[in-house]
Amino acid sequence: MSSDLSDTLQHDDSHEHEATAVLDDTQIQRLLDEANDLKLQGNEHFRKQSWDEALGVYRSALGKLPKRKVRAQTIEEKVRSREPEDTKGKGRDTGEEVDEVDQSSSPEPPAEPEPEPTELERECAKARAVLNSNIGACFVKLGDHKEVVHACTEALHDDPTYVRALQRRATSNEQIGSWSALSSAQEDYTKLLDLLPPTSPQLSETKRALLALKPRVEAAQKRETDEMLDKLKGLGNSILGNFGLSTNNFQFTPNGQGGYSMNFVRCQ
Repeated sequence: MSSDLSDTLQHDDSHEHEATAVLDDTQIQRLLDEANDLKLQGNEHFRKQSWDEALGVYRSALGKLPKRKVRAQTIEEKVRSREPEDTKGKGRDTGEEVDEVDQSSSPEPPAEPEPEPTELERECAKARAVLNSNIGACFVKLGDHKEVVHACTEALHDDPTYVRALQRRATSNEQIGSWSALSSAQEDYTKLLDLLPPTSPQLSETKRALLALKPRVEAAQKRETDEMLDKLKGLGNSILGNFGLSTNNFQFTPNGQGGYSMNFVRCQ
């Protein structure tokens, strides 16, 4: 039975202040030890198929640990995050509005490189990844695949090459079955092909899963695109009906250049 299962950042309130305060190495090591003891308790609950109890203990263990540091945004990322509000529809033709965002703001020094994590920070990251993956495993058993995806995503923030978290997230995204979920599963399986050693028995299984996903992704894309177009057509008809027209009056034909030409047709 797995000794590492995954995520959901709901922390034990009684230890929240310890996780957010500035801690010395001795305190961090103590919290790591306490979290590990709780993880082992959670594993026992999991082995006994007490999914809810295991989930609660894993969350308590996660609450013991220092939170993951949030990487500071670079200037370029700040500009990009502002673009939809500040520049949408304004500077796309001239290319000037985006530049003005940089020029009008106060000069900022180049972002300093992120310092190398200490050994304790690496241990904390690994512990968070394992606990989040364990939380994900509990949600697999509870049948809540959206929470599995969320939990494993948190695990992968701390350990991007965590094979078990990638596998769980991909499998749950397959269960969710939407176009975006299946596409995400495709990406995870593709990454797993690079991570798994050539002798891994999971390699052939991953290849089969990836091969089987392709038609499902295409079908989900077509289904969701058709649903969106039907909704747009219904909206268009409700507006055009005020003028005695419908979307049937407009025909779109491929123009051979990757686009479409529109023709007005008077319905009989």
